[in-house]
Amino acid sequence: MNALLARFAALPRDKADTLLLLLAAVLVLAPHVFHLPPWVSMLCALTLLWRGVITLQGKRMPPSLLLLPLAAGGMLGVAYSYHTVLGRDAGVAMLVLLVTFKMLEMHARRDLFVVVFLCFFLVLTNFFYEQGIGTALLMALSVLALLTAQLSFQFTGVVPPLRQRFLMSAKVIGLAAPLACALFFLFPRIEGPLWGMPSDTTSARSGLSETMAPGTMANLAQSREPAFRVRFDGPVPPQEQLYWRGPVLGAYDGRTWTRLDARLAGRTAQQPLSLSVSGKGIGYDVTLEPSYTRWLFALEMPQRLPELDGNIANVSGEFELTTSFPVETRLRYRMRSFVNYRLQSAGFPEDADHWLQLPGNSNPRALLAGLELRAEPDPRKRVEAVLQRFRRENYVYTLNPPLLGRNAVDDFLYGSRAGFCEHFSGAFVFLMRAAGVPARVVTGYQGGELNPIDGYVTVRQSDAHAWAEVWLERRGWVRIDPTAAVAPERVRRGLNEAIPPRAPFGIEGLGRFMRLDGETNPWIAQMRHAAGAINNGWNQWVLNYTPQRQAGLVDSVQASLFDWRMPSLLAFLTSLLLLWRFFQRRREVDPIDALYSALCSRLARLGLARSADEGPSAYAARIGAAALLAPPAQAAACEFLDRYSAWRYAPRRNHEDLAATLKRLLSQVR
Repeated sequence: MNALLARFAALPRDKADTLLLLLAAVLVLAPHVFHLPPWVSMLCALTLLWRGVITLQGKRMPPSLLLLPLAAGGMLGVAYSYHTVLGRDAGVAMLVLLVTFKMLEMHARRDLFVVVFLCFFLVLTNFFYEQGIGTALLMALSVLALLTAQLSFQFTGVVPPLRQRFLMSAKVIGLAAPLACALFFLFPRIEGPLWGMPSDTTSARSGLSETMAPGTMANLAQSREPAFRVRFDGPVPPQEQLYWRGPVLGAYDGRTWTRLDARLAGRTAQQPLSLSVSGKGIGYDVTLEPSYTRWLFALEMPQRLPELDGNIANVSGEFELTTSFPVETRLRYRMRSFVNYRLQSAGFPEDADHWLQLPGNSNPRALLAGLELRAEPDPRKRVEAVLQRFRRENYVYTLNPPLLGRNAVDDFLYGSRAGFCEHFSGAFVFLMRAAGVPARVVTGYQGGELNPIDGYVTVRQSDAHAWAEVWLERRGWVRIDPTAAVAPERVRRGLNEAIPPRAPFGIEGLGRFMRLDGETNPWIAQMRHAAGAINNGWNQWVLNYTPQRQAGLVDSVQASLFDWRMPSLLAFLTSLLLLWRFFQRRREVDPIDALYSALCSRLARLGLARSADEGPSAYAARIGAAALLAPPAQAAACEFLDRYSAWRYAPRRNHEDLAATLKRLLSQVR
């Protein structure tokens, strides 16, 4: 590293400054690689490399006749890739190309500052795509490099070393940071995300959908993206109680489960929603990640609708929680749920026919098996018979089940016998309907990972799950999880425990050893939890700092200011600060200056006060001309001032002997 800095310092100033600007531009442009077309990233890399070679070899810049066709081709390529030159993505791509092309056209000092200011704007565009704390730290480093490059162009004559210029830029950022924090917390905010544009709504997002077919949940389980985070008021409930309710699916076409038509599934005034709860409620706060859907998730079963900032919560006839507008930003809401509940247990549901419908000419073997179950008069025993079948026979819970044919349920029950949660829940609901028991599929999430550092439970897309509900007399809709009959570890300890990791390179046991979330690597898990807690804190206090939270902060500050304790505390701290500054300044006074001040005070009492613009030499001349002091005192005062003037305006030397001499002369001035 030191050798590299030495070689950099040995370069001519213009080359060193240009290379520093190129480095700063690379830091700004690098994150855009993940969302720009590959040809844009390659063209930018080649252009910057070309500019670096020109700088090191001292060659001339390419002519405008070459740059103009290159820039025009880049703009046409952006229009072809995005089918427009407007909007966020196309605009960012064009700006990235313009910055790199401008590097080849830096002929005057003005061009350098144009590149610097364009790079500052590109720093902001990175937050259109990612707002994590890692991006924020990288952009802070980019701003530091850009400021250093800008300062380097300002110097004339001798230029400070690179390290000193970096420290100067860091000092500038440090001076601006308090004002930036004050503006962030107190400046009026608008509705919407910290960084975002309306076009963001078209971006693809992974998450639960309103349909379920073989393979949909298994594909979603591959994603480690967080769906939402939860903080409980008290202890975290057991894992097997963490069922986060989402879309309810009731229509089946032989392969795909979908939600019932709203006109069919909606409740009527004659049959209102009925929910009775018992036991102690569980209070918790949910921070939902942007999903661009209208789904809210809550622990089964919430007692009331949440209050949302900038949105409205609704409940469907199947106790699905939704919003009136898509969730485009992180959304926090407060919930209270009861694990002991009875849903619509008052009487046989009027819409039971919707939960008994099956497609014709589909899955004949499963349909016959369900009809045979009707010989048992007790619906509870029919449910238990199907669960016993899953437990007793060799069914396998796997993320990679074989493909199923047209009769998916038959192929699963009597053929492959291997599937994920959507296979077991879908087959179970089919058998229950064939057996005359109203049933439906419920999708959502099951479980969650507790971070012991900040106390939040993170529910990821990999926790997506599907289970069933059956309607039983005097009990209402009852949750039945067929997956738990085959893989109970999935419900008790999560997906990773139910499906062991694959063995890398065919070495058994290596997969579990390399896992980052298992008990076999506690130190890695601790690091991951710490990183997760930091990222969650960033999300909670920075990215999710909404106008409502700002209003709450302002109200709390105002309430504190009107409380007598806050002014008293501020006065006490101010007094401590003033006392510290007073003693600090006393310690900072030079002893020679202290003696000079003492002499001036003594002469002022004797009628020879020093003027504010009077130096020690002029002061001595005036004292020598006056007749207010006795000759010995007059001589001592003039000698004191002559020695002090020589010490003050001459090169500093050891003044220990001078202090003793001045003290002696001061004592003679009477």
